[in-house]
Amino acid sequence: MSTAPLLDVRGLSVSFAGNKVVHGIDFSITPGERVALVGESGSGKTVSALSLLRLVANADLGGQAVFEGHDLLAMPERELRAVRGRDIAMIFQEPMTALNPLMTIGDQIAEVLTLKTGLAKAQAAQKVIDLLAETGIPEPARRVNAFAHQLSGGQRQRAMIAMALACQPKLLLADEPTTALDVSLRGQILDLLVRLQQSRGMAVLLISHDLNLVRRFADRVIVMENGSIVEQGATAEVFTQPQHAYTQRLIASRPVRDVVEEVQKENRPVMRAKGLRVIYPTPLPGVRGWFKRGEFVALQGADFEIVQGQTLGIMGESGSGKSTLALAALGLLPFQGALHINGQAWGANAAGNKALRRQVQAVFQDPFSSLSPRLTVEEIVGEGLGVHEPQLAQRERQQRVVATLRDVGLGNTDAAAMAQTLQRYPHEFSGGQRQRLAIARALIIRPSLLVLDEPTSALDVTVQKQVLALLQALQREHGLSYLLITHDVDVIRAMAHQVLVMKDGAVVESGAVQQVLAQPQHAYTRTLVSAAVA
Repeated sequence: MSTAPLLDVRGLSVSFAGNKVVHGIDFSITPGERVALVGESGSGKTVSALSLLRLVANADLGGQAVFEGHDLLAMPERELRAVRGRDIAMIFQEPMTALNPLMTIGDQIAEVLTLKTGLAKAQAAQKVIDLLAETGIPEPARRVNAFAHQLSGGQRQRAMIAMALACQPKLLLADEPTTALDVSLRGQILDLLVRLQQSRGMAVLLISHDLNLVRRFADRVIVMENGSIVEQGATAEVFTQPQHAYTQRLIASRPVRDVVEEVQKENRPVMRAKGLRVIYPTPLPGVRGWFKRGEFVALQGADFEIVQGQTLGIMGESGSGKSTLALAALGLLPFQGALHINGQAWGANAAGNKALRRQVQAVFQDPFSSLSPRLTVEEIVGEGLGVHEPQLAQRERQQRVVATLRDVGLGNTDAAAMAQTLQRYPHEFSGGQRQRLAIARALIIRPSLLVLDEPTSALDVTVQKQVLALLQALQREHGLSYLLITHDVDVIRAMAHQVLVMKDGAVVESGAVQQVLAQPQHAYTRTLVSAAVA
């Protein structure tokens, strides 16, 4: 491996309207090297990577980014345009938004080949098929004619990789390439990147906050905090002997188990399901479809019980039926079988269901999209009281809102500051604070059970640890029960008492969390657990 830098970044700074967000960072990448740029949201890692190719709008850039002897930051736009995609390529975080929805996958990759390498259409078409095959997409000759929405998440990410590698770049910038994927798919994509990097001899700059991924992938790690590099070095050295306090905090931010292990025998079942089944009607082909509908079984006869003060974890990949089970538990989907909350079943009577809805509340994956941007904190958190306790006076309602905000760590002892907090809107809070607001909104009507749908997957690792600690404390204090849906095995290990493993709508394994994770019996469970450990 050559020791001369392929990319040498010196004093890179990025400012917006005079506000500096990246403060003169220095780093280099040698040919064939795998480097990871890590840090939490807002640390400056993505804007630094995008600035190398001048892809950040309205940004004032300083310093140098010397690539093969040429400064990318001073290069004329026409010359830089030739470098983009040919010598330096990029894989973006969310392929569904990065891919053109109006063009087939094949046409999008072929466009890169014809523009950057001058290949004829026929040659480009065959090259596209070869690229899709190389990245592991099944039936590549057929998939070239598919649109982005017709591919799975993993296939879309593979198509993005194929597009990035079309011109055999010397440097690949991979911005959170596995964040939106399930744990086993993450491993597959990572293995694919390693294989392609080694076979092509290219360098890779991986931008990620997933420390397990970084430990497995990178030769060297660069740690960023608040727009500055605080530490860099060999991966093994940084992970085993971190020098900076921020790096130490990142590495120590794996979820910690702090729950009441022994649930009291007299505790009643809060939710009990027997033969829970969810079916979606599907059209049948031909004349049969005129008279009859087919069916797709999304959930196949699940049995489970959640005791007061206990957490049931549901784990599995996308499409396994986790979210369908959660929607049925919330009474938001028609289902077959028996489902009881505190001894009462969901029924067709809306008035009867209203009382049950008070007992079961939800906390969703993305707090920014689940909280109304037009309502203040007081209106968002207190909304449930208006439905379930309309008799409360305005002063009593506000007192309940304040008390609940303090329960979730958003309270303030100063009355004037608290009054200001009540009138703020969701966009004025950080991601972790927004998730605390979502938890407060669910808690204020004092439910027995919270359905937690990937409650920490949109959060940074340190914030994730804080939110999980909050949920554990609330469970101990209020005797809450949780139905926890996640694909993160570490979160299951920290939070759950019992676990269900789901695949293709069916429960393939269940039991006490320590037993299932330590000695998984089903091959699918073993795959999930090993992918999380790797």
